[in-house]
Amino acid sequence: MYAILTGTILVSIFHALIPSHWLPLLAISRKNNWQKTETLWVTFYMGLAHVLSTILVGIVFSLLGKGLHEKYEGYFNWIAPAALCAIGIFFIYRHYTHHHFHLKDDIQKQQKPKARIILMLVTIMFLSPCLEVEGFFLMAGKYGTGTVVLVSLIYMLVSIVGMLLWMKLALNGIQKLDWHKIEHSAGLITGFVLILTGIFSYIIH
Repeated sequence: MYAILTGTILVSIFHALIPSHWLPLLAISRKNNWQKTETLWVTFYMGLAHVLSTILVGIVFSLLGKGLHEKYEGYFNWIAPAALCAIGIFFIYRHYTHHHFHLKDDIQKQQKPKARIILMLVTIMFLSPCLEVEGFFLMAGKYGTGTVVLVSLIYMLVSIVGMLLWMKLALNGIQKLDWHKIEHSAGLITGFVLILTGIFSYIIH
């Protein structure tokens, strides 16, 4: 269980680093001269929508994990770690080929009412749950509801706080960094963390 919680913390940290989760909002807020406080609140709403949809999917994965453990207890000890490794490999491949988050051109280029822009951003984030954390929910299902809740709370807290922190730093002038490189570095590290967590979980099961 400790491997699951540690892996969740690490993946959540690197997940929050991914600029495509909040950098488009930074561009929009600067273009429309939004106040810093307002931008941070929108970041919070986006982060909350993002983690809630991920947790909802995660609950389904945890129920699947619980069912697999009860029905195939002898096999689950390698099925869940293998699934986590597979997600890690896919996530590494994914970050070599395309971005995690795609901002629609009409949001960037056209003038729209502020409320509509915010709604579109929040909706896009809600409809983009993060695959990389779902493997931890699958494994947490084996340990019961308490572990699933703990994984959910860790993921929510670290992801939202991380997004707010990076947005605040960006608003204060570090937006000239090489975000493309940071995004791919965070994605690669996340993939390797998933793979190592899967291997470690198999060893100590």
